[in-house]
Amino acid sequence: MKKQKGTFILLLVLILLMTGAYLLYQSLSKQYTPDPLSNQETGTDSSSASSAPPAADFTVFDTDGNEVSLSDFLGKPVVLNFWASWCGPCQSEMPDFQSAYEELGEEIQFLMVNVTTGREILDSAQEFISSSDYTFPVFYDLDLDASTAYGIYSLPTTYFIDTEGYAVAQARGAINAEILQEGIDLIYSE
Repeated sequence: MKKQKGTFILLLVLILLMTGAYLLYQSLSKQYTPDPLSNQETGTDSSSASSAPPAADFTVFDTDGNEVSLSDFLGKPVVLNFWASWCGPCQSEMPDFQSAYEELGEEIQFLMVNVTTGREILDSAQEFISSSDYTFPVFYDLDLDASTAYGIYSLPTTYFIDTEGYAVAQARGAINAEILQEGIDLIYSE
């Protein structure tokens, strides 16, 4: 009987400890959830755009094989997205980019840069875009110039670059329409 009572008390203490740890985790995780938009170079959150680093210039190729550089768009806000056709998270965010492009494509330059090396080939990337009926501007990083300039190691990755050429914020991983709009609001005001 004494043994059962001791086991019961031990079990009760364990349950109370687990419940307390769970509640503490829930409380602290809300407080310390990182901002999905951050400035990678300075480690600051997206609210400190004044400390943003200059966006690195690069050269990619348009669908006709013409060279295009980021610096060609200086003076216009830029949404720079790195993606690949085999990347499920990339595919999941593209409808939101298409909607934003349809709404703001005249005011904001969208650079949807396909990382065209390794697993990705030009034909599969172009087939994916045409079969999905996306109309946003697509560019191909055939020489890894853009990927190297931005240290891309995961897809998708999105940068928000202001009119003065500063990388105000970035997001690694798929983003939704709300996060995309937050980034756009950092670089563009109507």
